[in-house]
Amino acid sequence: MSYGERRMSSVIVAVAPDQSGGAVVQPLGPDGAPTAEPRRVTELAAELRAQPEARWVWPSSETSYPAILDAAVRVPRCHDLEMTEALLVGAEGEWGAPRSMAAAWARLTGGPVPPDPPVRQAAPPGEAQGTLFGEPSAVAEATIEQVTGVYAAQVKRMAATADPARFRMLVAAESASALIAVEMARAGLPWHAPTHDQLLTDLLGARRPAGGPPQKLVELTEQICESLASPGLRPDSPAELRRALRKAGIDVPNTRAWVLKQVEHPAIEPILHYKELYRIWTAHGWSWRQQWVREGRFHPAYVPGGVVSGRWATRGGGALQIPAVLRGAVRADPGRRLVVADAGQLEPRILAAVSRDPGLCKAAGPGDIYTGLEGFADRATAKIALLGAMYGQTGGQAAPALAVLKGRYPRAWAVVEDAARTGESGGLVRSWLGRTCPRPGAAPESEGDWFNSRDGDLRTSAGQRARGRFTRNFVIQATAAEWAATLLALVRSRLWDVDAELVFFQHDEVILDCSTACADDVAVVLQECADEAGRLLFGSTGVHFVMDAKVVGAYSDAKPS
Repeated sequence: MSYGERRMSSVIVAVAPDQSGGAVVQPLGPDGAPTAEPRRVTELAAELRAQPEARWVWPSSETSYPAILDAAVRVPRCHDLEMTEALLVGAEGEWGAPRSMAAAWARLTGGPVPPDPPVRQAAPPGEAQGTLFGEPSAVAEATIEQVTGVYAAQVKRMAATADPARFRMLVAAESASALIAVEMARAGLPWHAPTHDQLLTDLLGARRPAGGPPQKLVELTEQICESLASPGLRPDSPAELRRALRKAGIDVPNTRAWVLKQVEHPAIEPILHYKELYRIWTAHGWSWRQQWVREGRFHPAYVPGGVVSGRWATRGGGALQIPAVLRGAVRADPGRRLVVADAGQLEPRILAAVSRDPGLCKAAGPGDIYTGLEGFADRATAKIALLGAMYGQTGGQAAPALAVLKGRYPRAWAVVEDAARTGESGGLVRSWLGRTCPRPGAAPESEGDWFNSRDGDLRTSAGQRARGRFTRNFVIQATAAEWAATLLALVRSRLWDVDAELVFFQHDEVILDCSTACADDVAVVLQECADEAGRLLFGSTGVHFVMDAKVVGAYSDAKPS
């Protein structure tokens, strides 16, 4: 039976590189077993383009998908073996174990598991090499037999997880995120250089032709040096700045902004202002634009699922930290509009859906969830209670409000409290779909203030409390990431044939670049997909996932409601 004669919509297509720099594909059955001989992708491109339901299996979307796009084949669905391996080793209690194709093959065949290759560094647009599977690595050396073998093994391992149906949904959502990350990096975020220039000049002063700090940073440096009586001081050097402060009688443990804000001295205000402007100049200034913006588009490097909780990260261009003062540079082209949307009060709504607490689900209607909470004196107190429960701020002035929350919403309280107790005892907790948290002390410190690996020593009460705060928050944050990944997959599917494309994503915020004619319809689709994502994950709970979408000409025009 030929590829054309079979229903490709039911075929899973495995992909691996061949010796000539192209790729071979092979159809698989639901169990991962091959159902036909492998053939070159160039022989089947037309047939594959005509099959919107085919699922592609490959080592890594990041290395495999770009050249498939070059062949004008847009992949509807995929199974990313690297991302799935990371989820599986986490579910098996080995979070952080090697996840590469070579590691997965070694586990399958009983060989020594090699460490993952060095993280692939992102290159600014125009500098990357255009090979099908990227730079040579353990991933690029996979054979079609290895791809099909690892996939079949992963199918069996997924069936052995605590909840196979949910875990399969997690893999599907994570793999869809990988496709979207590649597509967004390729499409780029519209970036208007003249507006960017004007914003930078207003903030930083004139750009110096010979290079070096712009005018306002020079002026602030002079002011700081005079205030601290330290000529020649470089305020961007923490060590020099701390020595100068100590010389002025100010001893601080570090020079972070939140520490300096507690100090009273004439030098503090210009130091804080310098830090703010210096960060913009180095992270999103003129040199940054020269590196990362090409032909009016910003092309960053996204890392879907790059954070412990499943949130996205970035390896190049600072895509996830676009300063609010520069968002006016994100501007739609003529005849186009931006649809900017964010999920309102996502984490509290996730807690309501996960716990199915009747009172909290009722409060999580279309309106403000904190106003809908009963038993509190005002909205501010209700917010303190709910956020405290999710983030572990369970003592001090928050205690009375938390007591009300525990009494009024016991099922919601039990979800986070049980997760905290599990963490304090050294146990592992899982998100709604089955993402498993790291073991104590395993997560890198870069994951954020909500968990620090130095506090993972369960032999101390402080370590136990820190671990409890982490697991308490993990079950909510990781589930929120799953809802967001599901939302992205649904939006991509709904807009497959529409003149609209995802160009930005950060936690609970998305931007789509679309034609003016369809912009209003795209905004409606976003809310519909938010509702559907909630139903797919949690069923009928009464919780509304509110997607506040605005049709604008520039990112800066999308002011919070």
